Amino acid sequence: MRVISGTYGGRKLKSLPGTNTRPTTDKVKGAIYNMIGPYFDGGNVLDLFAGSGGLAIEAVSRGMNRAVCVDRNYQAMTVIKQNIEMTKEPEKFVLLKMDANAALKKLATEEEVFDLILLDPPYAKQAIVEEIERMDQLGLANSAATIVCETDKSIELPQRIAQFEMKKQQVYGTSKITIYRRGE
Repeated sequence: MRVISGTYGGRKLKSLPGTNTRPTTDKVKGAIYNMIGPYFDGGNVLDLFAGSGGLAIEAVSRGMNRAVCVDRNYQAMTVIKQNIEMTKEPEKFVLLKMDANAALKKLATEEEVFDLILLDPPYAKQAIVEEIERMDQLGLANSAATIVCETDKSIELPQRIAQFEMKKQQVYGTSKITIYRRGE
């Protein structure tokens, strides 16, 4: 795994050992950013199930100002910290070691708003619809926010979740990428 493009392009990323996580492959990561970007002129990114932090680091590498990486796993936090150290810009990253619901509540009380939201939960569809609805209720997504969902290819997400409409969907091997944006 590596950072594909931008400021940190080419730098290697560590991933969690074992089979409990499935890091986004470089091919899929490149495809995601080609679908939504590929570069950004500032903004904030939320990676709600960060794993290795690779997707959030890629977003900052491509021009996002700041990333909030959330994961409740101690090993994941250790790997994310190591990957952030590689950027030499730790001030651009906030790490929250807590579950998704606690993180969303905390971010809402701090009046955080995100331009890009990355959802790659360990149990795919089980959380995605509820998380997007919760983020919408809490006002965590700005009016032009993009939400990227990575699931198993067998998962069928709805065309619309809260105020967000599905704009693109693509299958890459065993992964499916679904992009939502706020509807007009």
